[in-house]
Amino acid sequence: MKILVSACLAGINCRYDGKNKVNKKIKKMVEEGKAVCVCPEELGELSNPRPASEILNSTGEDVLKGKAKVINKRGEDVTSNFIKGAYKTLDIAKKYKINKAILKSKSAACGKESIYDGSFKNRLIKGNGVTCALLLKNNMKVLTEAEWENKKAP
Repeated sequence: MKILVSACLAGINCRYDGKNKVNKKIKKMVEEGKAVCVCPEELGELSNPRPASEILNSTGEDVLKGKAKVINKRGEDVTSNFIKGAYKTLDIAKKYKINKAILKSKSAACGKESIYDGSFKNRLIKGNGVTCALLLKNNMKVLTEAEWENKKAP
């Protein structure tokens, strides 16, 4: 059974700053064909590099319900890009019959249980990113890279 992983964790330079957050074990899983990479922000047609984005004082669940917005550091509304990327990520998971994901923590797209608050001051709030929220809503098991490392399991 394959696992869905945030592409930046596999060493792909797709983060907002054009860099990655490689995890060597996750990269190896991708190289061995055990994992499928996704970058919801790029799937949502955001450029690379791009301004950092945060959910404005809310969560991914609220973004999906139309009750909150994702704003980039320039003040531009990129909500539709995040929603589009989340649904494309879900489509990929369904295509490959994947029911488990390892996503980058704290991200407005991928974060689980803790995300930045929209102030761009490195303040965290409880909540999930847009893609994480959509995957959880569709009964996928989602782990952050730290949770996955602690479990030591594929």
